Amino acid sequence: MSENTPAKKTVAEKASATKEASPGKPSTPTGKPRIGFVGVGRMGANMARHLKDLNYSITAIYDVHAPSATAVAGELGATVCSTLGEVTALADVIFTVVSNDAAMKQIFLGKKDSLLNGAAGRVFINCATLTPAIQQSVEAAAKKVKATCIEACMASSISHARTGKLYLMIGADEKVFTANKKILEDISVNLRHIGKIGKAAEVKALVNMVMNINTAGLAEGLGLAKALGHDLKMVCEVFSQTGANSRVLETDAEDMINREHDCWFSAEHAAKDSGIAGGLAKKKHLSLPLNKATQKQYAKMVKLGIGQLDKSGIAEMTFPGRKGSPKKKK
Repeated sequence: MSENTPAKKTVAEKASATKEASPGKPSTPTGKPRIGFVGVGRMGANMARHLKDLNYSITAIYDVHAPSATAVAGELGATVCSTLGEVTALADVIFTVVSNDAAMKQIFLGKKDSLLNGAAGRVFINCATLTPAIQQSVEAAAKKVKATCIEACMASSISHARTGKLYLMIGADEKVFTANKKILEDISVNLRHIGKIGKAAEVKALVNMVMNINTAGLAEGLGLAKALGHDLKMVCEVFSQTGANSRVLETDAEDMINREHDCWFSAEHAAKDSGIAGGLAKKKHLSLPLNKATQKQYAKMVKLGIGQLDKSGIAEMTFPGRKGSPKKKK
């Protein structure tokens, strides 16, 4: 290299230069914001793929599981970030899809590395099912550094993330929601603005509480039907035409019968989300015995080492002869 040839800038230096040139403003040829993702499991990765299909520039990827980040970044032409601050520097809008409150606290409120480092003007769209309290704490911290948070609770599956047909429950100030409505519409088939930050988390906890109760109830009903010697396909048909019908009957009954529990929504997450609902009820001095019993069943699955089964795996706890163990692979 000759002394007149400028040295190549590091990723961090490039990011810093970009940020200083246009803090918080789209800097892509399309005029669309640069997109970063923190958490590229099956939901996060498929959301990123869909946005890439819509000509958004996916510029930054971070995941605690480094091989996942490397694979998705390579596929989408993004930078694999080794720090959270680097994600913020490289993106205008950052989606987070993390596992629980502790992970959310770590990425936003960590003492050294944090998404809020240099975050002025940035928009954070937080998609995980978490407690209202952590969502509100993150929003308060973001406001202090002049960043914006949106709560985008998802009530959909992996396939919907890939095709941009998520059902989203939004928690945000009205002005923030309106300003960012386009990108939210681009990943969803339906949007519902619930209210301010924390309110969407409350409704999402209710959704998952009822879904989990329905799933546990279906597993018990089919388990008893099996014990009584009934044809389970016949029972499902009867259920579908009566008050026993439910969305869960459509999605989970066959998997329960066939012991096919490929994970779309894990038992471990079901236990967490039922626990969130239980915590909200406790604060309001309400007794929710069905939710408590359901949460206990899913927590037992985790304890037995089968928490990574789909929520339909709760049938392993109720069908005769199964005794809380997954189907043996042939």
